[in-house]
Amino acid sequence: MATLTLFARTLRLHQWVKNLLIFIPFLLGWQQVGWAPVGSVLLAFFAFSLCASASYVINDLLDREADRRHPSKQHRPIASGAISPATALVLAGLALVGGLGLAYAGGHKLLMVVSVYLVVTLAYSLRIKSLAMLDVVTLGFLYTLRIIAGIIAADVELSYWILVFSMFFFVSLAMLKRYSELYNLRQRAEETAQGRGYCAQDLELMASLGGASGYIAVLIMVLYIHDPLIAEKYAHPQWLWLVFPALLYWISRMWLIAHRGRMDEDPVLYAIHDRPSYVVALFCVLGFVLSL
Repeated sequence: MATLTLFARTLRLHQWVKNLLIFIPFLLGWQQVGWAPVGSVLLAFFAFSLCASASYVINDLLDREADRRHPSKQHRPIASGAISPATALVLAGLALVGGLGLAYAGGHKLLMVVSVYLVVTLAYSLRIKSLAMLDVVTLGFLYTLRIIAGIIAADVELSYWILVFSMFFFVSLAMLKRYSELYNLRQRAEETAQGRGYCAQDLELMASLGGASGYIAVLIMVLYIHDPLIAEKYAHPQWLWLVFPALLYWISRMWLIAHRGRMDEDPVLYAIHDRPSYVVALFCVLGFVLSL
């Protein structure tokens, strides 16, 4: 059991929650497609999750020396020496083969999206993560690729609203993560982030840009709700307005928590253990369900 737990930590199975984004197009388009594509969406979820796990392992292998000098990342299995690089490579290889196999079974479009994800993720691990600002835009793009995979798997109409919203929303969360890292860096009286293109004096700039990106995402959601063409797809579109204050509150609260120094370095994982985030998610789901 201990070995399985170690393997799960190495593959970062807890990060699979991020791939739930693949289900969003299916849920938004459920009224048109029904339950028919649920199998394809599940296949896309596991394909993306396995490939993501493989990329996490490769990233941890490349970062193991820097992680050993980090106060929290030093406890990761590869950095701590709990699992050998050779074993980690085997796990990454198995996850990659499984993920690409599932993507192939899902069709050439899904395979193409997953392949783009892998290439961009590898580029991120090798170089992009050390380039200031390009790293957060890349992370926003990688999150958006999950939604594109969901659109393909559910076979629903491409919505540019949701793609633009996703970019701004997840760039905000990526900047929130960098802000938290820089906050902790400043608390340790250090100036430069190891392996990153940022320094402690960038803290305030990240807050300004990240908060603005989050609020633009909320504005895009309002424009989406107000679009007459979009409203025609819902029987009761007025209920979608529940989503607006919920998102506005959530993004504001997350940045407030980070500003007070109580945010973990990954806001998505923080939200998993945050009860108010579940309430916000409930309001958003309720708004969409009542609008159908």
